[in-house]
Amino acid sequence: MHWSWQRFDDLGVHALYDILALRCRVFILEQGAYLDPDGADLQAWHLQGRDAAGVLQAYLRGVDPGVKYSEPSIGRVITAPELRRSGLGRELMHEGLVRCARQWPGQAVRISAQARLNDFYAGFGFVTQGEDYLEDGIPHRQMLWRPT
Repeated sequence: MHWSWQRFDDLGVHALYDILALRCRVFILEQGAYLDPDGADLQAWHLQGRDAAGVLQAYLRGVDPGVKYSEPSIGRVITAPELRRSGLGRELMHEGLVRCARQWPGQAVRISAQARLNDFYAGFGFVTQGEDYLEDGIPHRQMLWRPT
Protein backbone atom coordinates (compact mmCIF):
# COMPACT_ATOMS: atom_id res chain seq x y z
CA MET A 1 0.00 0.00 0.00
CA HIS A 2 1.28 3.46 -0.89
CA TRP A 3 0.37 6.07 1.74
CA SER A 4 0.06 9.81 1.16
CA TRP A 5 -0.75 12.51 3.75
CA GLN A 6 -1.98 15.75 2.20
CA ARG A 7 -3.79 18.93 3.08
CA PHE A 8 -7.15 19.53 1.38
CA ASP A 9 -5.77 22.18 -0.98
CA ASP A 10 -3.06 19.77 -2.16
CA LEU A 11 -5.32 16.81 -2.97
CA GLY A 12 -6.24 17.63 -6.56
CA VAL A 13 -9.63 16.98 -8.07
CA HIS A 14 -9.03 13.33 -8.94
CA ALA A 15 -7.89 12.39 -5.42
CA LEU A 16 -10.79 14.35 -3.92
CA TYR A 17 -13.22 12.53 -6.22
CA ASP A 18 -11.79 9.14 -5.16
CA ILE A 19 -12.05 10.06 -1.48
CA LEU A 20 -15.64 11.29 -1.71
CA ALA A 21 -16.67 8.27 -3.82
CA LEU A 22 -15.25 5.80 -1.27
CA ARG A 23 -16.77 7.70 1.65
CA CYS A 24 -20.15 7.81 -0.12
CA ARG A 25 -19.98 4.10 -0.90
CA VAL A 26 -19.68 3.17 2.77
CA PHE A 27 -20.90 6.04 4.91
CA ILE A 28 -23.98 6.90 2.85
CA LEU A 29 -24.94 3.85 0.80
CA GLU A 30 -24.27 1.34 3.61
CA GLN A 31 -25.05 3.39 6.70
CA GLY A 32 -27.75 5.80 5.57
CA ALA A 33 -28.04 9.39 4.45
CA TYR A 34 -26.20 12.18 6.24
CA LEU A 35 -24.11 15.20 5.26
CA ASP A 36 -20.63 13.75 4.75
CA PRO A 37 -18.81 16.96 3.64
CA ASP A 38 -19.06 18.66 7.03
CA GLY A 39 -16.58 21.51 6.59
CA ALA A 40 -13.83 19.78 8.58
CA ASP A 41 -12.22 18.44 5.38
CA LEU A 42 -10.94 21.94 4.64
CA GLN A 43 -8.92 22.00 7.88
CA ALA A 44 -7.60 18.46 7.83
CA TRP A 45 -4.86 16.18 6.60
CA HIS A 46 -6.06 13.37 4.34
CA LEU A 47 -4.38 9.97 4.56
CA GLN A 48 -4.88 7.88 1.45
CA GLY A 49 -3.85 4.27 0.98
CA ARG A 50 -3.62 3.30 -2.67
CA ASP A 51 -2.80 -0.11 -4.08
CA ALA A 52 -0.20 -0.81 -6.79
CA ALA A 53 -2.73 0.14 -9.49
CA GLY A 54 -3.37 3.51 -7.79
CA VAL A 55 -6.87 2.60 -6.57
CA LEU A 56 -7.88 4.19 -3.27
CA GLN A 57 -8.44 1.34 -0.80
CA ALA A 58 -8.18 3.07 2.59
CA TYR A 59 -8.66 6.58 3.92
CA LEU A 60 -8.90 8.67 7.07
CA ARG A 61 -8.65 12.33 7.90
CA GLY A 62 -6.66 13.96 10.66
CA VAL A 63 -8.47 17.14 11.69
CA ASP A 64 -6.58 20.10 13.11
CA PRO A 65 -6.96 20.86 16.84
CA GLY A 66 -9.75 23.32 17.56
CA VAL A 67 -11.92 22.32 14.57
CA LYS A 68 -13.98 19.49 16.05
CA TYR A 69 -12.32 19.11 19.46
CA SER A 70 -9.58 20.90 21.37
CA GLU A 71 -7.28 17.99 20.42
CA PRO A 72 -6.45 16.82 16.92
CA SER A 73 -8.94 14.20 15.80
CA ILE A 74 -9.16 11.28 13.42
CA GLY A 75 -12.34 10.62 11.51
CA ARG A 76 -13.88 9.18 8.36
CA VAL A 77 -11.85 5.99 8.86
CA ILE A 78 -12.65 3.69 5.95
CA THR A 79 -11.42 0.72 3.99
CA ALA A 80 -12.92 -0.51 0.75
CA PRO A 81 -15.66 -3.05 1.57
CA GLU A 82 -13.98 -5.81 -0.43
CA LEU A 83 -10.83 -5.49 1.72
CA ARG A 84 -12.50 -5.66 5.12
CA ARG A 85 -10.99 -8.21 7.49
CA SER A 86 -7.72 -8.13 5.53
CA GLY A 87 -5.81 -6.19 8.17
CA LEU A 88 -5.87 -3.02 6.07
CA GLY A 89 -7.98 -1.17 8.67
CA ARG A 90 -5.34 -1.83 11.33
CA GLU A 91 -2.60 -0.73 8.95
CA LEU A 92 -4.58 2.45 8.18
CA MET A 93 -5.09 3.34 11.86
CA HIS A 94 -1.46 2.64 12.68
CA GLU A 95 -0.32 4.87 9.81
CA GLY A 96 -2.84 7.55 10.85
CA LEU A 97 -1.58 7.62 14.44
CA VAL A 98 2.05 7.78 13.28
CA ARG A 99 1.20 10.74 11.01
CA CYS A 100 -0.78 12.50 13.77
CA ALA A 101 2.06 12.02 16.26
CA ARG A 102 4.47 13.62 13.76
CA GLN A 103 2.07 16.43 12.87
CA TRP A 104 1.04 17.25 16.43
CA PRO A 105 3.87 15.94 18.66
CA GLY A 106 2.91 15.07 22.23
CA GLN A 107 -0.81 15.76 21.68
CA ALA A 108 -3.65 13.36 22.39
CA VAL A 109 -5.96 12.37 19.51
CA ARG A 110 -9.75 12.23 19.93
CA ILE A 111 -12.20 10.19 17.86
CA SER A 112 -15.95 9.81 17.68
CA ALA A 113 -16.05 6.04 17.22
CA GLN A 114 -18.96 3.84 16.32
CA ALA A 115 -19.66 1.99 19.57
CA ARG A 116 -19.47 -1.39 17.84
CA LEU A 117 -15.82 -0.66 17.00
CA ASN A 118 -14.77 -0.03 20.60
CA ASP A 119 -12.47 -3.08 20.75
CA PHE A 120 -10.82 -2.19 17.45
CA TYR A 121 -9.87 1.29 18.66
CA ALA A 122 -9.03 0.11 22.18
CA GLY A 123 -6.44 -2.14 20.55
CA PHE A 124 -4.54 1.02 19.58
CA GLY A 125 -4.74 2.44 23.09
CA PHE A 126 -7.87 4.57 22.72
CA VAL A 127 -9.82 4.95 25.98
CA THR A 128 -13.57 5.68 26.15
CA GLN A 129 -14.49 9.19 27.31
CA GLY A 130 -18.04 9.73 28.59
CA GLU A 131 -21.31 8.10 27.64
CA ASP A 132 -22.48 6.72 24.30
CA TYR A 133 -24.54 9.03 22.07
CA LEU A 134 -26.31 8.86 18.73
CA GLU A 135 -24.60 10.40 15.73
CA ASP A 136 -26.53 10.13 12.48
CA GLY A 137 -28.66 7.41 14.09
CA ILE A 138 -25.64 5.21 14.99
CA PRO A 139 -24.38 4.71 18.57
CA HIS A 140 -21.00 6.43 19.02
CA ARG A 141 -18.59 7.17 21.83
CA GLN A 142 -15.72 9.57 22.18
CA MET A 143 -12.36 7.92 22.69
CA LEU A 144 -8.96 9.44 23.42
CA TRP A 145 -5.48 8.20 22.51
CA ARG A 146 -2.46 9.57 24.33
CA PRO A 147 1.04 9.23 22.92
CA THR A 148 3.44 7.17 25.00
